[in-house]
Amino acid sequence: MLRQVKEATDFIKRRLKTMPEVGVILGTGLGNGFIEAVKKPTIITYNAIPHFPISTVATHKGQLVFGEVSDKQVIIMRGRLHYYEGYTMHQIALPIRVMKMLGVKVLLVSNAAGNLNPAWKKGELMLLNDHINLMPDNPLRGENYEVFGPRFPDMSEPYSATLQKKLLAIAAKKKIKLRPGVYAAVQGPSLETRAEYRYLRTIGADAVGMSTVPEVLTAHHAGMACCAVSVLTNDCNADKPVAVKLEHIVKAAEKAEKHLVTLFTELITSL
Repeated sequence: MLRQVKEATDFIKRRLKTMPEVGVILGTGLGNGFIEAVKKPTIITYNAIPHFPISTVATHKGQLVFGEVSDKQVIIMRGRLHYYEGYTMHQIALPIRVMKMLGVKVLLVSNAAGNLNPAWKKGELMLLNDHINLMPDNPLRGENYEVFGPRFPDMSEPYSATLQKKLLAIAAKKKIKLRPGVYAAVQGPSLETRAEYRYLRTIGADAVGMSTVPEVLTAHHAGMACCAVSVLTNDCNADKPVAVKLEHIVKAAEKAEKHLVTLFTELITSL
């Protein structure tokens, strides 16, 4: 694993003049608006990088975009990797560990998620202040490499309180509704049953999705400050279930993207 991370990192370093300090992961239906904010972009496709997994989901481009946002050097994953695609957690962790080796100190993550909170509605944004990991594996399982972090990383604050405070202040200033809440991560790719909606709500989740937690675990383990925002793309009402289609999720995410772009670009400016 160390060899693979090093070879991928060296490949990228040879193609960049300056190293990134902020990492961004763009989720389902998110990307075009934020990419437009990047100055002097350099694009490297995943399949060009040694050992990099290739995103197989149609809505994920599979590109690393390097450039400048608000005078900060950024690396953007335009399309993420999911456990349900058949990848191991170590494969999903590889790009995050490459970010660490490139010098990234802050990781911003976005995702599309189902809304479990009856007081909220689809189209709104949720700021992750904690998560519940219901995935069957962990990217930190196996031999631990001290170069990335400790054997037993503390998880009392996986999402930086400082970054959360900044994002909430930005949202208030820009009049963007941003609701702090708990994200439940499940394996997928099947969506949840009505009974599972009730269960997730009972254990304290406000939203449910199939990503983010593996990347945050890896980044937090490596000492990066993390912040994540969910676009609530569909309402998960166990009493009034509505069939969910990918095109509806993508459409809802695209509609909310402008607010996410504002939040992330303003946050990067404040770093």
